[in-house]
Amino acid sequence: MKKIPLFVALAFSPQLFAATDLLQVYKEAQTQDATFQAAKSAQIAGQEKLPQARALFMPSVNLSANTTYNETDTQTRGSSTLSSGERTFNSHGYSVSLNQPLYRAQNYASYAQAKSTVEQVNAQFSTAQQDLVVRVAQAYFDVLLAQYNVTLAQAQQESIGEQLAQAKRNFEVGTATITDTHDAQARFDLTLSQEIAAQNDLEIKRRSLQQIINRQPDELVTVKGEVPLVSPEPNSMDAWVEKALAQNPETQIAKAAFDIASEEVRKAHGGHLPTLDLVATYGDNIQGGGSGFDQNAKTIGLQMNLPIFAGGATSSKVREAVANQEKARQELDAVQRKVALQARQAYLGVTSGIAQVKALQQAVISNQSSLDSTKLGLEVGVRTSVDLLNARQQLFSARRDLAQALYGYIVSRLKLEAAAGDLNETDVSQVNGWLNQAAKP
Repeated sequence: MKKIPLFVALAFSPQLFAATDLLQVYKEAQTQDATFQAAKSAQIAGQEKLPQARALFMPSVNLSANTTYNETDTQTRGSSTLSSGERTFNSHGYSVSLNQPLYRAQNYASYAQAKSTVEQVNAQFSTAQQDLVVRVAQAYFDVLLAQYNVTLAQAQQESIGEQLAQAKRNFEVGTATITDTHDAQARFDLTLSQEIAAQNDLEIKRRSLQQIINRQPDELVTVKGEVPLVSPEPNSMDAWVEKALAQNPETQIAKAAFDIASEEVRKAHGGHLPTLDLVATYGDNIQGGGSGFDQNAKTIGLQMNLPIFAGGATSSKVREAVANQEKARQELDAVQRKVALQARQAYLGVTSGIAQVKALQQAVISNQSSLDSTKLGLEVGVRTSVDLLNARQQLFSARRDLAQALYGYIVSRLKLEAAAGDLNETDVSQVNGWLNQAAKP
């Protein structure tokens, strides 16, 4: 593992006292991020589809009972007499029925759909887990970069303020022109506006991180010293694309959606097929009022149902399911292309990020040397104060660009692992180790 020293202006980095690191922020986000918690609940709900589908093959038992109040008035006519009688009584009854499906083609399709649904929700939760890592890392390093821009703007303002004061003194004693003073004043005013913009951007970035962890973030561990710049392993774009197509959760989600749509076609065709059930009942009816009526009945048998004509609805559902299956096939193809592009972009982000960080590291060294030379030239009269301001501006810009490239490289590594479906807490711990190790005095 090759390590490249990063001269990231330690003088401008905030001191770290009990700062919060990336791993701590990530663990907090796992319990506080609303998007992640919603995905977790969706996974739990989706997994219930499988026991619901299994229930289609199990017997169903139902109990019904009734009680009825009866009041009768009976009149009987004889040859010369009329007699009547009233009677009140309760009648009771209950029945137990059992239905055991023996053959229903649609149930088999529903069960296969349920298994695909569980695979889909698990892949969706995996996507949410990886997305949380990337969002946390992006928000974390956005805050660090925004903090760096603030401290850089303040340091630049202080430096140019000193140069402005010196230009004014030189003008007063006649060793410099008013142009030097105006140039220094213009640059000083510009740094004031840049600091205001940097402070505003920092507040926005901190609020973005707050949205994930549900609180204002504390001081964050920043990058100091050295960070390893490691090429992707395997160092082949095609290998990463192939891995992404096989393992990326988004591909698995689309594949499960296609499987569900395919089973829906089978389920729709099942509407043309007969069903066969085993049915059994037991019932008991008792009539009170002294009648002595008590009847119980037991039945068991097979029940077949053959659909003959349903107004064309079943055929329409088949055509609908076939069209949706084709739609799912095209969406799967689109997702595979998207995932392949994401893998290529992330791979190039890592490889180009390594080269960019190395180049900017050298640029910082070169700009520091240029600044030292300009200071010496100003002392011997071959450089002006404007030249010195330009040299300082270039050094500040190089330091900022280096910090931005470094954070971009780290996030690109995480995105590459996410594209391949391998991003997890271990990767967060690895990056966090770089921060903590690099932050040690």
